[in-house]
Amino acid sequence: MHGVVDVKAGAAKSEAPGGPLLEVRDLTVEFATRRGVVTAVSQVNLTLTKGETLGIVGESGSGKSVTSYTVMRILDRAGRIAEGSITFSGLDVAHASERQMRDLRGREMSMIFQNPRAALNPIRTVGHQIGDVLLQHVQAQPSNVKEKVIDILKQVRIARPEERYHAYPFELSGGMCQRIVIALALACRPQLMIADEPTTGLDVTTQKAVMDLVTELTRERGMSTILITHDLGLAAAYCDTVMVMEKGKVVETAPAERIFRDPQHPYTRKLMRATPRPGITLKDLLPEDPAETPLPAAAAPAGAAGGEALPLSSPPPQAGEGAAPLPAGVPLLKVEGLLKEYPRQGAPSAFLAGLFGKKPPPEEAIFRAVDGISFEVKKGESVGLVGESGCGKSTTSTIVMRLIDPTAGKITFAGEDIGAVPAKDFAHHPMRRRIQMVFQDPTESLNPRYTAERAIADPLLRMGGMSGGAKLRARVEELAEMVGLPQNLLERFPHQLSGGQKARVGIARAIALDPDLVILDEPTAALDVSVQAVVLNLLEELKHRLGMSYLFVSHDLHVVGLLCDRVIVMRQGRIVEEGRSQQVLEAPKDAYTRELIAAIPHPPV
Repeated sequence: MHGVVDVKAGAAKSEAPGGPLLEVRDLTVEFATRRGVVTAVSQVNLTLTKGETLGIVGESGSGKSVTSYTVMRILDRAGRIAEGSITFSGLDVAHASERQMRDLRGREMSMIFQNPRAALNPIRTVGHQIGDVLLQHVQAQPSNVKEKVIDILKQVRIARPEERYHAYPFELSGGMCQRIVIALALACRPQLMIADEPTTGLDVTTQKAVMDLVTELTRERGMSTILITHDLGLAAAYCDTVMVMEKGKVVETAPAERIFRDPQHPYTRKLMRATPRPGITLKDLLPEDPAETPLPAAAAPAGAAGGEALPLSSPPPQAGEGAAPLPAGVPLLKVEGLLKEYPRQGAPSAFLAGLFGKKPPPEEAIFRAVDGISFEVKKGESVGLVGESGCGKSTTSTIVMRLIDPTAGKITFAGEDIGAVPAKDFAHHPMRRRIQMVFQDPTESLNPRYTAERAIADPLLRMGGMSGGAKLRARVEELAEMVGLPQNLLERFPHQLSGGQKARVGIARAIALDPDLVILDEPTAALDVSVQAVVLNLLEELKHRLGMSYLFVSHDLHVVGLLCDRVIVMRQGRIVEEGRSQQVLEAPKDAYTRELIAAIPHPPV
């Protein structure tokens, strides 16, 4: 077993007068489960001085979030502090009363939770939710609370704060909800702020804006920050000190610059290697020792140790088997002049406009999510569709998938105009099985009442002409093997699977019918870097093995550059740049593309 590497000693960092703000010593946290006691965190030590930003990095299940929840004393009822101490500003947190902790939370220590929409009350306006925090800790009076809330909304740069005060979470974008959660955390000007994966799911430009905002506000107020993330680039850009956790234990702690330039622990080096960055290939993301992260038979490089392809129960079918071959030079997918318009919320209808004597709504009352774009995807080609949130990339992929109808334009797939088929009818169209999708959130896209086996079998039962029995089971097991999902997990439900395992179920379900085109909507956005590396290599191998084409939707140009042959950059519903991936990444022509690339944080190499 590798020991803990700690090179923090000697770092140029002065402690707060009277000692550190937060000190954790020999912390061990246990959870009672049906199968016995599970140790989630073991012998964790950390020290945080006033004004310092500490990054805690590691894969899912490493104990990052449990450590932060323990500091806040918001553990699940099944969890308990088995050993160790937590001292915050002189207070023994482990033995403090619940009344003391309620007074402490929000006023002296606060948290930005991982999922902003889940952290907000869906039936209360965001203004009232921030006001609740201020009133709870006597930071405002009922007579002036609205004024203070609007001032806080201005500080986190919410556009039109007086209007947003009355908005509900579902009316705001992901980036806007994240700013509201930051406003909640900073409302009472706490001494310590814990940010738990604060940018997961955000596009790179919004991510940069959010992190720059958090950094600026915490420095202005002299606050200490704990940033929990699996994104090493984020930790390198914004943290003074980084603590690496693996399987509930701290394996390395050092100043950020030193830990990324000279990582001492093998696990830290593994995370560094798995982080996408310029000038590498997909295989470079994998550990040097293949035994560390064994790939499924389908994804293992030829001749790799442990990666020899196993015989399948039947020869792998080729995508679109049974369909007429495409004539030479004809693209698999051709999109021409695609347009999608939505009426803006609050725009008066023509009926109401006439009723109240108003003129019909002007052109500005129409929002163009996709504005007349055209592109092609050839057979066997991977095309990346990138841009920040709201640029129209997900709307484009949803239209191509024929889940919604375009306002105008033509979509030709395998020589057939599928855009002319209404979305409600396309579900039963013969072409449906030839276009499949891997959705962004593997948890939300899986039926919580279906086991992994039933989820993978679903398209086979609906469109594959199978009715159950041994043949169906054999095909599901074959697909599970192809994506590297152990067969003993097939009986589990989604909540019993890790993020990477759920992603594999989603991929297996998408390739079950041997499609020609798979649309990948941010399939690795919420995955750890090491899991992401394996999934990306798996997708690349499956594409070559099954002869599929990919339309890969993402906001991360480095990930797109690794997997895709060509990249299309979208902004405000339009295509601003298109070309070979290497060309666009190394010599972008459009200023917006350069802005996207510059916003991607990555560790120094």
